[in-house]
Amino acid sequence: MSPADDVAAARPFATLTAGQARRTAVAAQGLDRPRPAPGTATMAHLQRVVDRVGLLQIDSVNVLARAHLLPVFSRLGPYDTALLDRASGRAPRRLVEYWAHEASYVPPRTYQLLRWRMERYRERDHWGRELAHHPGLVETVRGLVADHGPVTASELHALLGHETGPKKHWGWNWTPAKHALEHLFEVGEVATAHRNSQFERAYDLTERVLPPAVLAAPVPAEADAVRELVRIAARAHGVGSLRCLADYFRLRTDAAARAVAELVETGELLPVRVSGWNRAAYLHAGARVPRRTTARALLAPFDPLVFERRRLLDLWGMHYRIGIYTPRAQRTHGYYVLPFLLGEHLVARVDLKAERREGVLRVRAAHAEVPDEVPGLPRTGSGAWPARDVVVGALAAELGETAAWLGLGDVVVDPDAGGDLAGDLARRAPR
Repeated sequence: MSPADDVAAARPFATLTAGQARRTAVAAQGLDRPRPAPGTATMAHLQRVVDRVGLLQIDSVNVLARAHLLPVFSRLGPYDTALLDRASGRAPRRLVEYWAHEASYVPPRTYQLLRWRMERYRERDHWGRELAHHPGLVETVRGLVADHGPVTASELHALLGHETGPKKHWGWNWTPAKHALEHLFEVGEVATAHRNSQFERAYDLTERVLPPAVLAAPVPAEADAVRELVRIAARAHGVGSLRCLADYFRLRTDAAARAVAELVETGELLPVRVSGWNRAAYLHAGARVPRRTTARALLAPFDPLVFERRRLLDLWGMHYRIGIYTPRAQRTHGYYVLPFLLGEHLVARVDLKAERREGVLRVRAAHAEVPDEVPGLPRTGSGAWPARDVVVGALAAELGETAAWLGLGDVVVDPDAGGDLAGDLARRAPR
């Protein structure tokens, strides 16, 4: 039994129904908040999203939009993506990159909470094998970044007089200089000053990227940093298991368990039972447990609400795999599939593609979820499953808003689109 479970077992448990847990999770992520009018979102709105979710995962896939842009849209509706560019690319930065859940944007203070992870990378010498045959390269690269930063990997190669050569296979084709840059990034000596239009990192010395006030603050000890990361995860979850809380920042379970136990002792986390769960759960003391929610959002494959797949299955009855990492023959719902949240339920999933040359948002598949698989689903009243025509109408409206945000004219459902919702959606999709 983990330290966190020891504490939980020693105290009386409150019980949350599955519906209460769903609504708590949706509220904690800010998905139930009214969106600002289209085009009126400000940096203050973005800051509130960042404060609430704690991180935005980064991924280079651009089938619909970059991964970090979509969770903000889910919470703010149509907004100017230049807000994120400014928050992450201009001083004083509100967001910086590092390995958090995966590659992520995090607030600068959270970057400092991950310094212990940087030391782990230094101790493991992650890129040692690749760099062993190039003595002095790391120092040379660091010096070039100091003299010329912010600098991209391709600009660095030009400064070194190195040729990158043609790409030899579908995966990474990194040079020793790129390995050196990634080593310096991992150990915290360089950071991302901004991303260019090709989404390449522009590297600079970390002390020129982080705000001075953050640099001046003492770096917390590892145990204190882990406890703070768990605190952020707990606030972002509202309610979750130890596994959920550890997964948010990819923490070791034993380290997260110690932090959870400490937060239970201080009253910041409350041990609870969630109906249908066979493991302890923890409710953040500041979490809202709404009686109902009117949320409506398409959730990107990298949205924080869907990070932890077991939680997704236990609370929403959804078995979810990201199609982009699944062989075609094994995909069940499509390639770039977004769950659709309506109220407290994930009622559908759609496979989408932004066809920028054609100016359309293409729906390649639309599947309804099966309410019989949703835990603790009431038959009537608050939390009941919405009628099919309500789902289709809400989904069509959300797709229209998404297309407008992306600068696309029409929503087009493919004639051969898969899924049982495709026909109804085709008749309702805005044009």
